[in-house]
Amino acid sequence: MSLNPHEEHSTTRLREVLHGNRQSGKGGIYAVCSAHPAVIEAAIQQSLGDGSILLVESTSSQVNQFGGYTDLTPSEFAQFVDSAARSAGLPADRVLLGGDHLGPFPWRQETSVSALGKACTLVHDCVAAGYQKIHLDASMPCGDDEDGNLTERTVAQRAALLCQTAEKAHRGLPSVSSQLLYVIGTEVPAPGGESVDAHSPVVTKAEDAHRTLETFRLAFVEKGLSSAWERVIALVVQPGVDFGSDAIFEYDHGKAQPLSAALAQHPGIVFEAHSTDYQSPQSLARMVEDHFAILKVGPWLTFAFREAILALTAIERELLGTTSKPETSHVREALESVMLRDTSYWRSYYRGDEDEVRRDLIYSYSDRCRYYWHQPTVQKEIARLFENLGRRPIPLTLVSQYLPLEYEIIRTGELQAIPDQMIRYHIRRVLRVYANACSVKQPA
Repeated sequence: MSLNPHEEHSTTRLREVLHGNRQSGKGGIYAVCSAHPAVIEAAIQQSLGDGSILLVESTSSQVNQFGGYTDLTPSEFAQFVDSAARSAGLPADRVLLGGDHLGPFPWRQETSVSALGKACTLVHDCVAAGYQKIHLDASMPCGDDEDGNLTERTVAQRAALLCQTAEKAHRGLPSVSSQLLYVIGTEVPAPGGESVDAHSPVVTKAEDAHRTLETFRLAFVEKGLSSAWERVIALVVQPGVDFGSDAIFEYDHGKAQPLSAALAQHPGIVFEAHSTDYQSPQSLARMVEDHFAILKVGPWLTFAFREAILALTAIERELLGTTSKPETSHVREALESVMLRDTSYWRSYYRGDEDEVRRDLIYSYSDRCRYYWHQPTVQKEIARLFENLGRRPIPLTLVSQYLPLEYEIIRTGELQAIPDQMIRYHIRRVLRVYANACSVKQPA
């Protein structure tokens, strides 16, 4: 992403939003944690529609100097988002890139020296690519950490090392841009790591939040990072929300109230909430009121993409039959095939008999199939699906059967029965829930 003076506007607007939340409990921002092109397109359209900042974040597993599971480096990801935004007419000062879980997670099996070295390279590359919101996450033990346990002080010291790298990379940028903003915290779920337990997660204790902030502050000061500490905007905590394969753990305001009240002692800090996917609109709105002012969403967006794609394959079968020419697409079959060939992204999440696992591969809230959409064989079948559906108009009766929510909007004339438009609309339904929770004003 090209750096220019306008980029300061997005970070300034973000800080204004968060300041307003601390003052009134109103207003927040959601972070789109996805690299899927359809999700990015939908998020851009949502930002254009409501006039909000587009905050897009990539995790250390998703995008890194080795490509991650998306085969994108930070520079390539930044260019992808920038190009998509420019093509759609979204101004550069409305786009903000963030790095989520930037730390040693992808290399945690290696020694701490090796893993942290690679994590520092990733942080450097993200800053060089134009990322401005940096989540420093060194909470996971590395291969040589004794007993697999880390003290909070060690986590804070490692995060400070990553911050030092980020600040140095920022000073080396060829042009002036706004200062970096940081998110810290140790009570974080692993990147893409939804709950696999049958019980809701325990809410972070207020005293633990106080201790974490002080531990990190001291670690920053020890490395001469007092200026950077002033730009720590959020603490990642556990608000008691999560989701599993077929369960959603809903936000409980009463249980989170002591944690929310703890922020009174920390001006300028809000909470960042991870794994908020599938929460009800009421829960998300209440979280924002309780100063969980940054809401992360990712799997729910690709979950919506999968819903729309499979609905379109059902429409395709109705239109073409099973023996006609051209041949119908086999999107689900291709997706299942690549998932069964490479089980690394889902095998520790899905349990049960063969039928239960096969069902979870496609339909689980955990949405582990999101790691496989970019595979060439899957992309080939999606292209075939679009080609087949583009051969003739899609009857509204079939849209009514398989995409009833889109059908209602098509009847108003606001949407056309065109595959990519219906997919984008289906994803934006999720984004609108977050926009409403964050009090994003809709245009008159």
